[in-house]
Amino acid sequence: MIQVKNLSYGFPAKDLYKDISFTIEAGRHCALIGSNGTGKSTLVEMIMDDEKYNYDGRIIRDEQCRMGYASQFSIRDKNQDRTVFEFLSQRFLETQEEIARVCDEMAAGENMEELFEKYQALLDLNEAMDGDNYENNIHRQLYIAGMTDLAETKVSQISGGEYKVLQIMKEMLLAPNLLILDEPDVFLDFGNLGSLSQLINNYKGTLLVITHNRYLLSHCFNKILHLEDCDLQEFDGSYSQYRCVQLREKLELKLQNIAEQEEIQRTEEMVAKFRKRASDMVNPEVGKMVNAKQSQLDRLIARQIKAPFIEVREPQIVLPVIETEDDDFVETDCMGCPFPSEPCTVLKISDYQVEFDKELLQDVNFEIMEGEKVAIVGANGTGKTTLIRDILKNDNPSITINENIKHACMSQLQGEAAESDLTVYQLMQEKGFGSRTRIAEYIEKYCLPADVLDQKVWQLSGGEQNLLQIALVAASGAEFLILDEPTSHLDIYAQMALERAIAEYKGTVLMVSHDFYLVANCADYVLLVEEGTVRRIRARNFRKMVYEKYFDYSYLETDRKKQQLEEDIMLAFKNERYTTVDKLITQLEGE
Repeated sequence: MIQVKNLSYGFPAKDLYKDISFTIEAGRHCALIGSNGTGKSTLVEMIMDDEKYNYDGRIIRDEQCRMGYASQFSIRDKNQDRTVFEFLSQRFLETQEEIARVCDEMAAGENMEELFEKYQALLDLNEAMDGDNYENNIHRQLYIAGMTDLAETKVSQISGGEYKVLQIMKEMLLAPNLLILDEPDVFLDFGNLGSLSQLINNYKGTLLVITHNRYLLSHCFNKILHLEDCDLQEFDGSYSQYRCVQLREKLELKLQNIAEQEEIQRTEEMVAKFRKRASDMVNPEVGKMVNAKQSQLDRLIARQIKAPFIEVREPQIVLPVIETEDDDFVETDCMGCPFPSEPCTVLKISDYQVEFDKELLQDVNFEIMEGEKVAIVGANGTGKTTLIRDILKNDNPSITINENIKHACMSQLQGEAAESDLTVYQLMQEKGFGSRTRIAEYIEKYCLPADVLDQKVWQLSGGEQNLLQIALVAASGAEFLILDEPTSHLDIYAQMALERAIAEYKGTVLMVSHDFYLVANCADYVLLVEEGTVRRIRARNFRKMVYEKYFDYSYLETDRKKQQLEEDIMLAFKNERYTTVDKLITQLEGE
């Protein structure tokens, strides 16, 4: 279907690919993964239209290849009056109308050769799309996605997540030979994520999907393309299998490296010994021995294995350190023990209501206490974004933020990182980060390359923008963090680093998220937005609800065990307990 051979490409200040090669075979469901900023979106753009790029190597497409594409950004005209079924039918009806128009022109008897070629091309396209059966195909796809009841709903009345799934469905219905999806899961709620996974798994064509979503990666793909450090690794199998192979190779490389270092040390000692002997006596044979051992040492050093896909860097995310001030006087009980201090209220919402998209959110009442970590969860279009926007504006009489608690926010609504015309360096200087050297050292911890310093903020990838916002929040010293979809666009390594950082943070957190793992692993409780209001539920009840309504219980529990095993494996690696690593990897392979 697609062959990429010895591809090299980059910008003056940054190489993206150096001599990479891979194949996308017909019928494969390929996931393209890699750290933020490695050039995944650029690579798919080159596959779709390589003539816009000046590169070395070859990109070979099958002559019959018709490509479809769905962007990570979904923009719709909310004033359009079409139903969902009419929206999905549009391209089929346009093709049929074009066929009818060409037939009318042919009846006039002019330019017959040109018209006949056009007519035949349209017939071929209609056949490729199975246009004669488009109505049945649309109903079948809606059924697969669990969206049958939306068929006669106006597009203007559906949620943003539902619209995004429909865009992907629309491209699938056109039956391209290769369908490319760029982060199709971003901002999807649990229901729409489930619909997307069903569509992907039932799609018979070839897929190339950029995604960082752990659920999709574990459920929907049989080939992994991993882009890292200008190189690409091709793996036939599931993501879970790939992770096990990565960890097993990491262990083998570690053990091999230990043996190599021991051999290098022994050889260095022998070289030093022979050099000393050569300096003590003039003997050509000793000189030859020195040269031979030095050559052996050079070969050992040269063949040390570099593994960009094994030692993937993880951001060093450390959220603000909350320091408790010692009071001059602490009240104690009769035993001299201090009375526990009462936590203060950080955020209070009283009788809040708002109208959005012709819907009403009302009777919203909740408090968030100091030190609590709370997740706002709800389906797309239920008012979470509107609520967060009003909290950030803080000009609604129903919303009270404790004035004595410093707060910071990371928000898709705030738009500072996405819209600023400043360079990264200029923005961080404005924020008081100091010298260029200090800023470069700081962003390196967040796995942002040094060349981003002179890029405009809006030029960064979505994941790099999010990492930059997290870096700004982490340096704020805030005691209350408001995070709006904090893991969106982040690669898997950054997601896991952020999870750990939130879990270790001693302050208060309010986060809006559709990331099951983030909510399940970090939230003390959940504020569920549904049926026009907000209700508080325990984290355990939230997990049970997700299991019952959206995902398979056994899968999620197994996946949580796998994550814990991976954490244990990495800790064992850190402590150089390689026998334990071997046992844990064997256990992970059996899950």
